[in-house]
Amino acid sequence: MPYVTKPRPYKKEYQQEKARNEHPRRMERQRGRRKLDKEMPDGNGNGKADAREGKDVAHVKALDKGGSNKNGLDSNSSKESLVQKRFKR
Repeated sequence: MPYVTKPRPYKKEYQQEKARNEHPRRMERQRGRRKLDKEMPDGNGNGKADAREGKDVAHVKALDKGGSNKNGLDSNSSKESLVQKRFKR
């Protein structure tokens, strides 16, 4: 627990995220999740598509390698996505 004696500097973390150009990628991932939630049915009404629950949303072509939501999205089990997250960058 790194921030036990002092509050977490959210504003500083956000500024660092923007400086490292991570913000647009995070927004792209978020848009992708929302797109899947909008297109797929939500039977239990919790705001998450049933097909996405317990899974990760991945881009068909990784954002690090120039992919976007236009290239398509894929929903993988968390075990499969763990392996995919380890690809060489």
